[in-house]
Parts: sequence; structure tokens; C-alpha cells
Amino acid sequence: MEYRSLGRSGLKVSTLTLGTMTFGGKDKFAKVGNLGVKEARNIIDLCIDHGVNLIDTANMYSLGGSEEIIGEALNGSRPGNVLISSKARMPVGDGPNEGGFSRHHLIRECERSLKRLRTDVIDIYYMHEWDGLTPMEEMLETLDTLVKQGKIRYIGCSNFSAWHLMKALGVSKEYHYQRFVTQQIHYTLEAREVEYELLPIAIDQGVGVLAWSPLAGGLLTGKYTRDKKPEGVTRMSEGWTEPPVRDEERLWNIVDTIINIGKQHNVSPAQVSLAWLLTRPGVSSVVIGGRKIEQIEDNLSAASLKLTSEEIKRLNKVSAIPVIYPYWHQEIFAKEGFNAGERALHEDRE
Repeated sequence: MEYRSLGRSGLKVSTLTLGTMTFGGKDKFAKVGNLGVKEARNIIDLCIDHGVNLIDTANMYSLGGSEEIIGEALNGSRPGNVLISSKARMPVGDGPNEGGFSRHHLIRECERSLKRLRTDVIDIYYMHEWDGLTPMEEMLETLDTLVKQGKIRYIGCSNFSAWHLMKALGVSKEYHYQRFVTQQIHYTLEAREVEYELLPIAIDQGVGVLAWSPLAGGLLTGKYTRDKKPEGVTRMSEGWTEPPVRDEERLWNIVDTIINIGKQHNVSPAQVSLAWLLTRPGVSSVVIGGRKIEQIEDNLSAASLKLTSEEIKRLNKVSAIPVIYPYWHQEIFAKEGFNAGERALHEDRE
């Protein structure tokens, strides 16, 4: 397993992170998975044995059930090299203060997460979604306080827009608050929109990138093709709507390509999809997960899959996104001035 620096911080994370949205099965998350403590412990042990050093969860996953299962599976005594990340912001109840970035909500949810996880500290604490009603200064001052209290070690954001992220970095600099060291974003061969701004910002500003749902909810595993859909229960068959697919023909062209490349290496299409993400600039780690331990075992093998430069070019081409304004204009007139961040969008088009 390879370990990469998380943005500009000194923290090293494994290139694969264990995602735990399938743990618990409460409320709407039953559509994703309903793994209990025994199954979760087997998956966690397998990942740790393969060198994974980061377990990712959120306070909202199964209404806290995912955190509880992790805490029980680790029995309050996680190995010293294992990191835990969690998240807050999404509503976890019906009251007026059950969501958002308020000091009230973030402190309360951090303390609840610590209790469920049976730990004294959360290594990476993500702001799970944008909240435009709470002042940025209130959110960042609260997170700064939690770091100084030793309840969290690093802070990150997830699903922010580019200007949200830059505003947060600016406020942190102005007031000397802790800054976001990482962002967790949706990034796949099918969904490459982050290359317009979020990936360039990550590279330019030293913010790590974790890619969530890297297999597009199973669409990039090879189970779904033009002519077949998998039998049995999947998150798609259960009505899970992430991610949206706007161009099915493009999707199936991508699937055809990952199946073909997978055959050349005698590996699954899922491994090809994950290995491609690990070639992308700025990516620190890719979040894997699943309902079955066989899925996890297969995904873990992607850490050692090396795609050829020709295969990467094929994948880049079949999944290419249109260069929208102002980027097409910059590509024509400003290419000679591109820095490393801007090349994240433009370089693989050459």
C-alpha cells in the first residue's frame, strides 16, 4: 500500500480509504447496506491487514449507527496507525439546530461522534456540505477550538463549491484559524466536473483530495453494461439516486473501455476505475466500500494495479468532459501560463 501526504499537512494516508456508509442499515441508508458488527469487523480487519490506515464515516450514516459499529468493532482500542475521519453538517433530527455549521451543532455533534466511536479524538473532521446561513468565521473558529481542545486533529470539507473552499481558506488565513487540509469530493471516470475548479484549487492551495463513491454507485464495476443489469439487491435497484448520469452513451463507452482494459490485466473493471483515479493529480486517497467482503478484497487489489500510459490516455479520452467557458478561452490564449493546478484540466487533452 502506498501512503501519500494529505494536502499541505504532514499526515500520511493510504491511497485507499475504507468508507463505511454500508454499516448500520438504518433509515434511508438501508438502501446502501446493513452490515452489522461482525461483518464490519471482518472488513475493517481485512483493510488494516492490507495497509489501509484511514476509516471514514459520518454522524448521519445510519443515524449514527455506522459510528457505533466502528466503535464496537474496534472495541475502543484501535491500532495506533489507524486514523478515523467523520463528518457533520447534515440534519440529524427535526429541530431548528439539528444541522448546519453553528457552534452549537458542531460541538454537540463532535462530542456525540466521539462517544459513538469510543475514541478520544477524530483525526479528520469534515464539514459535510455547504451551509450559507452560518458565518464562515463561526464555523472555523469552532473547528479551531475543537482542534485546540484535542477533540479533532485536522479539518476538511466535503461537497463545497470552489468559491466556498477559497473563502474558507481566506478566512482561516485572516484570523489564523485551522485551515482545511483536505476535501472529500465526488470524482470518477464518469463524473469529472471537479477538474474545472476543485482539483486545480487542491493542487494550487495544497488541499488533499479524497474521492468518494469512486465507482459511481456500482456503475463502473462492470456489473452494469449496455445490455445487462445485475441481479439481486444493489443500491441502484433500491432507488439510491447518486450519482446522476446525464449521458448514458458516454457512460457505456467508459464501461466498455474499463472492461477491455481489465481483461488485458486479468483484473476487474472496478480495479481499473480505481487505479485511474490514483493517477490523477492531487488525489491523496480513494474511498472504497461495499456490502460484501469480496467487493472489498477486489477493490484493495487496485492499490497495486499499474496502468500503462496508453491505457490512461484511452481512459482520459473516453471520459473527457467539455471545456466550458472561461476554460476554452484560456486554453486558446493562456496555455503558456498554466500552472500545475490548471494543467489538471487541460493537460490530458493534449
